[in-house]
Amino acid sequence: ESSEVEEKNHRFSHSANLKTHERIHTGEKPYKCSHCDKRFNQLLSLKTHERIHTGEKPYKCSHCDKRFIVSSHLKTHERIHTGEKPYKCTHCDKRYSDSSSLKRHERIHTGEKPYKCSHCDQRFNQLPSLKTHESIHTGEKLHKCSHCDKRFIVSSRLKTHERIHTGEKPYKCTHCDKRYSDSSSLKRHERVHTGEKHYKCSHCDKRYSDSSKESYHYTVRGKRFIQSSVLHSHTKNNHSKAPYTQRHI
Repeated sequence: ESSEVEEKNHRFSHSANLKTHERIHTGEKPYKCSHCDKRFNQLLSLKTHERIHTGEKPYKCSHCDKRFIVSSHLKTHERIHTGEKPYKCTHCDKRYSDSSSLKRHERIHTGEKPYKCSHCDQRFNQLPSLKTHESIHTGEKLHKCSHCDKRFIVSSRLKTHERIHTGEKPYKCTHCDKRYSDSSSLKRHERVHTGEKHYKCSHCDKRYSDSSKESYHYTVRGKRFIQSSVLHSHTKNNHSKAPYTQRHI
């Protein structure tokens, strides 16, 4: 027993370090936040946490003006500037600037999906994907436009929407100077240049390049389709021997 104590004391050169370590086993958390009810087993952890309340960000990037609460966050951020990617995937050649991104990526290879929906049996490999999915069940729209009252389930749709207000058009045509606020509009436009006709009539061999934002869900001869408005017009004019009904999706 004495030899075990000696070995432990050898590992922890200072009694304070040993005491801090032992709190992992005992669960003791003597340091309480002065702003909320959270408690910590280390004074350093408490001080780091309290910066969330005070807004203090002592760690400044040497390449830009961004500041951080934790030094590890600064280190990860600075890799954006340096291009350093020390974390390599064990399954492929992809590299990442932080361990969390690597872990998320490796789930593609392993098939691990640790996040399960609380409403159904679907599982996800990323927490943001789970939260987005669960919003479908709850109807909650977490992402609100900063310019108007519109809200969105998915953050990417909010981002696309806000470009209506800002006028930002990040997607440029590779064939001409036209720019678009979303990738779908760019793809539709580029078909004018490429001649690609993605939409085929289900009754004949005619094809169309216009997918249109206004889709119709209608029945022709008892068959159901989701097609573009141009294709719908073609079907109506050329294949409308049988009656059909039409309604917006």
